[in-house]
Amino acid sequence: MVDHRSNGSSSAVQISDYPSPAYGWYVVAVLTIAYVFSFLDRQILSLLVEPMKRDLGLSDTQISLLQGLAFALCNVLVGLPLGRLVDARRRTTLVASGIAFWSLATAGCGLVRSYPALLLLRMGVGAGEAVLTPAANSLIGDQFPPHKVGLPLAVYSIGIFIGGGLALVIGATIIAGALRSGPLLLPLIGAVRPWQTVFLIIGLPGLLVAALALSLREPRRTGALHQRVAANGDVSVGAVPLREVFDYLRTNARAFLGINLFMGFSAVAGYGVAAWVPSMFIRRHGWSAVEIGHTYGLLLLTFGTAGVLCGGWLGDVMTRRHGAAGRLKAAVAIKLLTIPFIAAYTLLPDGRLAIFPLAAAVFLPTFLNGLSPAILQQMVPNQMRGTAISISLLVINLLGLGLGPTLIALLNDRVFHDPSAIHLSILIVSVVMVLLSLACLLIAYRPYRSLADQLRAHAVVT
Repeated sequence: MVDHRSNGSSSAVQISDYPSPAYGWYVVAVLTIAYVFSFLDRQILSLLVEPMKRDLGLSDTQISLLQGLAFALCNVLVGLPLGRLVDARRRTTLVASGIAFWSLATAGCGLVRSYPALLLLRMGVGAGEAVLTPAANSLIGDQFPPHKVGLPLAVYSIGIFIGGGLALVIGATIIAGALRSGPLLLPLIGAVRPWQTVFLIIGLPGLLVAALALSLREPRRTGALHQRVAANGDVSVGAVPLREVFDYLRTNARAFLGINLFMGFSAVAGYGVAAWVPSMFIRRHGWSAVEIGHTYGLLLLTFGTAGVLCGGWLGDVMTRRHGAAGRLKAAVAIKLLTIPFIAAYTLLPDGRLAIFPLAAAVFLPTFLNGLSPAILQQMVPNQMRGTAISISLLVINLLGLGLGPTLIALLNDRVFHDPSAIHLSILIVSVVMVLLSLACLLIAYRPYRSLADQLRAHAVVT
């Protein structure tokens, strides 16, 4: 069982127990840069769909496996063990190692010439990225008091959209240059196609980010801590046995499952859209990869980043006004506002007009990326954060990465039998997932509020 009794220290968290705000924001900056590179490496493939299909003779479904399921499988295999390491070992070293691993795997995608090898390397990218978010959320949570952690977590979360946006903008620029230059000739390797050149240029700089991550100090753990009472009455704070973590999550299953499914179904829509919107504009509106890469990339950079920051700020405001349930109330409103914009950008026949509702459909859902990390942190004691976040990422990646791109591809290949019907596949998957995620959020509302309030009352620092 989990015992939250104090070991004699005050039950109130003191701001002086945390690192200086300046250093805390330095940690956030380094981790955000790492997150940018993770999504840069992950998202670049969405812009390379058409040349990869042509050169390797692939279907939409095979491409979707590279975009999603390869990552999901790796998170199942390594996500939970890495989360346990985050709770028990030096987190900064784990972050640096993960960055180096996925960067080399991304660069390797530029050297292989077969689909199975590509699939294996994309799984390697997923394995390397599996450690970053559990470790980053845990590290950031130890830099700021609970009532101030929402905005730092939101800043970290903008890495999704900066990375995704840069992948499209930079990728489009590299593709344009590579197409002009033709295949790249490398010693011992031979000719490298333009889309392979993109992987090499995107992947290798990540090794510099890995070196930067080694500059971070490992902080002490703060917040509500798991405490164990020995037979002689001594209270100790230490690593939590996995059995006790699962006991805690089982006891609070309705809240934990509901929140995780809310985030998972949201991710199905998010990852599916990110994977196929460039192809929608290429196939439906006749845009080039360079045109949609620059346009959609800038939307992610601007509206995506703004949405995450607004979500983090809104979550902190709603928490001060409404307590632990404040962030959930904000999430419900955002979900309902998003639906008409999804319908508009997928159904408008003019691509230039569709960009405007697409901007809103990027901006509003990204509020949830600013809300969700703090929602999850409010549910678990500190020494369970890495494991709990890894379980959440497992759900998010199995559903989001595993199903999002593939559901849209399967509708295209098996239902509509028409690549140009991609807009209808995006519409159906997006709206259904919004409604499913909203239902899960409402189911979790009451038990979540009770659990988060209880943990907040027992917050301590050791």
